[in-house]
Amino acid sequence: MADWKTRSLEHLWYCCAQMKDYEEFPPLHVTRATGPYIVLADGTRLIDGISSWWCKTLGHAHPRLTAALCEQSRHVEHVMLAHMATDPVVELSSKLAGIFPGLTKVFFGGDGSTAVEISVKMSFQAQRNAGHTRRTRIVSLENGYHGETQLCAALSDVSAYQGGLLPAFAPFPKLSGLPYVAGSSDPLWADCSPRWEAILNQLEEVADELCAVVVEPVLQGAAGMRVYSADFLRRLRVWTRAHHVHLIADEILTGFGRTGTLMACQHADVAPDFACLSKGLTGGYLPMSAVVTSEEIYAAFYFDHEEGKAFNHSNTYAGNALAAAVAVEAIRLYREPSFLGRVKELEGELRPAMAEVSEATGVLGPIRGIGGVVASDLQMPAAAPGRRLGFRVYKEAAKRGALVRPIGDTIYWLPPLTLEPPVLDDLKQITIAAIRAAIA
Repeated sequence: MADWKTRSLEHLWYCCAQMKDYEEFPPLHVTRATGPYIVLADGTRLIDGISSWWCKTLGHAHPRLTAALCEQSRHVEHVMLAHMATDPVVELSSKLAGIFPGLTKVFFGGDGSTAVEISVKMSFQAQRNAGHTRRTRIVSLENGYHGETQLCAALSDVSAYQGGLLPAFAPFPKLSGLPYVAGSSDPLWADCSPRWEAILNQLEEVADELCAVVVEPVLQGAAGMRVYSADFLRRLRVWTRAHHVHLIADEILTGFGRTGTLMACQHADVAPDFACLSKGLTGGYLPMSAVVTSEEIYAAFYFDHEEGKAFNHSNTYAGNALAAAVAVEAIRLYREPSFLGRVKELEGELRPAMAEVSEATGVLGPIRGIGGVVASDLQMPAAAPGRRLGFRVYKEAAKRGALVRPIGDTIYWLPPLTLEPPVLDDLKQITIAAIRAAIA
């Protein structure tokens, strides 16, 4: 039989990769994962410094989530979510209702991109059902990212993930000039008035035709962990309400404690019209997404069948019973007082640790972060295109025991929110050694 490396590349096309890279950096053979660690076949333990693409909020193999999954598997694993439902999905919908003030209706999908597509379709049809037929335009933010299906890629502003968009899905307009900050202590965080007028002018140009504005609240992940002003989000919510424009909050990355509050919209003390949830919803155990919205939006679809105003959208595995059971237990964990308390402690640990990396290597720029995420950029002549320093750091970190997968030349940590200080110290030391090796 061929060795594992050969078999792993014979048929499998990996996500988000130039497959030729695997000639020099073979796939990692994962056999177990527990807590903050991914365990390889040879026994090597990797600290999961990026929460396996940002979804392992509670770490790997959490005993309570595993128990919930196993218990549900004894009863029913899945039925379609059309004219029938299971106990876990009903309970989950009740737990999600009210996480955002005034949002009490829950529509389930399959993954994060699905949730964003559902929210945009639902917004457009709700405007049309209400007779607002001119409201057909969607605006998103510069540097935003909302997934990689065609509609989501068009909403996004990160070219690496957009591929060859079909002409029918030309990119949507983007609000520019966002008030970016290093963190919540930056003056712009609480007052972005110096930047607001220019943004307001962009909004006013399309006010009468605008259906919705789509945002990642406070933290833009795929663009390099950029943090922007909570006051901007607050002002945007006031404007959208005044102009009957829907606000869609993509909380797929930011939800469930990642930014230090249960939901990132809470930094601005606002509730959107639609909130998109995934990733941490099941603690990264199973694919699932949800769109949480208001009674007002729900009422825009509630008519006799003959009027043709129903929301006819379905995903085969929407409301999967196994995923719902795990999500119910995950939300119980997120609601425990110790959870957000630990995130607040972690926030105070991550930035000083990254500052030590910067001091030890001398090649990082200003540090930014919020909640359980911190980032900085490699800044030296060698970071020019072609050197792929970030990729080299990734390889060197993996050799030394950590999954640190930079975005371009942005070095970031986005670990499980349960990470303890000794493991963070190990992650710091590995990152230092990896950067030094990469720039040597």
